[in-house]
Amino acid sequence: MQRAIASEESNNGILVSAISVWEIAVKFSLGKLVLPLPIEEWYALAQTYPGIVIEALDPLDTIASTQLPGELHKDPADRILIAIARRYEIPLLTVDTKILNYPHVQCFCNVEGN
Repeated sequence: MQRAIASEESNNGILVSAISVWEIAVKFSLGKLVLPLPIEEWYALAQTYPGIVIEALDPLDTIASTQLPGELHKDPADRILIAIARRYEIPLLTVDTKILNYPHVQCFCNVEGN
């Protein structure tokens, strides 16, 4: 995973969806994720980090997430992330096996061992 992140940082940057920021905030508020800073400070720092591009949520991606081909679980955040990756034709960086096994989106391979 580290190699994939480093590679994309130096290329076009890492696209981080607002939906991912929301997921981080939810996990933080539930105590399931520890951050070194309060969530608002973490987000402010993330916005200035070189190689990171925070992508606003596009309503067309929300629509596309309801029209994905094939079988996929119902998690709306995952579906939106897949729709964004498909629109930009970019791979997702994930360890979620349901997404990794979904044939209609590109993913970085072998991210767990990196």
